[in-house]
Amino acid sequence: MSVHFAAFAGSYPRVNQCPASDKPEFAFIGRSNVGKSSLINAITGHNSLAHISNTPGKTRLINFFLINRAWHLVDLPGYGYARISKTKREQWRRMVQDYLVLRSQMVCAFVLIDSNVLPQAIDLEFVNWLGEMHVPFVLVFTKTDRKKIDQEANINAFQEAMLESWESLPPVFRTSSVTGEGVSGVLAYIQDLIDANPIVE
Repeated sequence: MSVHFAAFAGSYPRVNQCPASDKPEFAFIGRSNVGKSSLINAITGHNSLAHISNTPGKTRLINFFLINRAWHLVDLPGYGYARISKTKREQWRRMVQDYLVLRSQMVCAFVLIDSNVLPQAIDLEFVNWLGEMHVPFVLVFTKTDRKKIDQEANINAFQEAMLESWESLPPVFRTSSVTGEGVSGVLAYIQDLIDANPIVE
């Protein structure tokens, strides 16, 4: 798949305010500062489509982007951002969980994991919750242009930690918004899912 059209389509604070649509949706989510906005821009080929900031926690709504006029990329708030109130964190958590569980158009969640750090409990807890709720997802390891020696060990450690409670693992992508590694693979996977889910009721 090549991206020839990408445009912001709206932001919504609750899943019940998201627009009616017959287009498949693919959600991108990860721990704050995982490089989500940079990867979204790399995937869509638009350097300023998703806002990039040095301050984590800038994504605060359910953000829709229309891609190729055929599907929506949905940018969800990151989890694990501590510099907000507990009340606001709870609001974000409920907003994200409601979207992932209740939104029938949501085909797959792309869970971004920093390949440069050891497995984080908050990431493992999140993917385990997705499994419990039967939300389809894949793992997208980010920032692979950095410390190559440590990355494979970190990725393997994360998968081994998952296998403590999982019988099998979801698909895994290694990506870099700097070099473009993995971008074509993510897009090809989305295309495969679109072909398998041409219309979402």
